[in-house]
Amino acid sequence: MRVVSGTAKGRPLKSVPGTGTRPTTDKVKEAIFSMIGPYFDGGAVLDLFAGTGGLGIEALSRGMDSAVFIDMEPKAIDTVRENLKAARLEDKSEVYRNDANKALAALEKRGRSFDLVFLDPPYRHKFGDELMSIMAGKGLLRQDAVIVLEHESGHEYPEHIPGFSRLRYALYGETAVSIYCYGSGSETDMGEGAQE
Repeated sequence: MRVVSGTAKGRPLKSVPGTGTRPTTDKVKEAIFSMIGPYFDGGAVLDLFAGTGGLGIEALSRGMDSAVFIDMEPKAIDTVRENLKAARLEDKSEVYRNDANKALAALEKRGRSFDLVFLDPPYRHKFGDELMSIMAGKGLLRQDAVIVLEHESGHEYPEHIPGFSRLRYALYGETAVSIYCYGSGSETDMGEGAQE
């Protein structure tokens, strides 16, 4: 794995030791950023099931101002820190070990809000839409925030979730990517049904 583009382009990224974490492949990462970017003019990103931190690091490399990385696994947290160091992006990042719900409550208390959110929960969990609704309820999403929900291709999330509209749905083998917009820009249509 590596940083695909931007200021940290080409920097190698480590994988989390063991088999518990499923990193987003460079191919899928490149596809995601071609759909949502590919570059950004500032903003804040939340990488909620960070794993290696690869998605949040890619967003920073492509122009986001700041990132918060959250994961439950100590090995993942260590890997995120190492990868941020390798990409020289530590000064733009905060890394926390916590479960998703507790992390969202803590971020609400701190008055944080985000323009871009990566949700890549373990495939056995099918609660991405619930987490999106919780984030909206806690005021963690800025107007027109983009949520990238990575999930098992056998499970499809609804096209419309209250407050959100799906902009894009794409399949990459066993992985599916659903991209949603929060708030007023949610009627935008970036085209449905890309498939590989």
